[in-house]
Amino acid sequence: MAAIEISARKRAAQGTGASRRLRSAGKVPGILYGGDKDAVNIEVDHQALFLNLRNERFHASILTLDLEGAKEQVLLRALNMHPYKMQVQHVDFQRVSKDKKVQLKVPLHFMNAEKSPGVKEQGGLVSHVLNELNVSCLPADLPEFIEVDLGSLTVGHSMHVRDLKLPNGVEPVLHRNENPVVATVIIPSLVTEEEEAAAAAVVSAAEVPTTEQAAAPKEGEAPAEGAKGGAAKAGDKGATAAPKAGEKPAAGGEKKDKK
Repeated sequence: MAAIEISARKRAAQGTGASRRLRSAGKVPGILYGGDKDAVNIEVDHQALFLNLRNERFHASILTLDLEGAKEQVLLRALNMHPYKMQVQHVDFQRVSKDKKVQLKVPLHFMNAEKSPGVKEQGGLVSHVLNELNVSCLPADLPEFIEVDLGSLTVGHSMHVRDLKLPNGVEPVLHRNENPVVATVIIPSLVTEEEEAAAAAVVSAAEVPTTEQAAAPKEGEAPAEGAKGGAAKAGDKGATAAPKAGEKPAAGGEKKDKK
């Protein structure tokens, strides 16, 4: 596949004011450095640069920089964006040599996740821990992306960097015993912690007592003693205790009958 080409011009004016004027004119200030040549201040067209930034290859492949007719092989090394505008503030390009290795972060492309036993048979979900990998290689061997085959992954198992099949001449940039996780399959939680707390707070209907509740006492009355349903309150006006078997009604009750 042909390399992406971008045009640039040498930039003579420097400083904050000059850079601000460039941005107002639709240009992006930048710098070209590396190799056996001196660093050069450059300017590139903002629209052309912004469109290329949408292309994944522009971030992880060898580019061709046309500097006023002189073409050089470069890498995109850094760019600064405006805090809230869709505007590139500054861009850095680095020259590359055919016989010198370069280090670059290459995007990872995951495949066959839906066919893995952990997803298809065990109902798991794939969790991507890494989305790019820092590699070292010669410019000619630099891949645009690295494929990660998850077809054999099961629940509870992970894919590590050293498990990846890298292209010839490409090595991961790792410390001596480092082997970070790339992806893993996990079982999604069926009940969240909030739902568990809510369920614990709800009392089952079978656990609620079925005793009859006593009526609320009226103003000036003493509250009911005990929870016996239907029992007369001790402080209610006109309330009398039920006569026992063989006893005569109370005198107050006889006077009421005569009236």
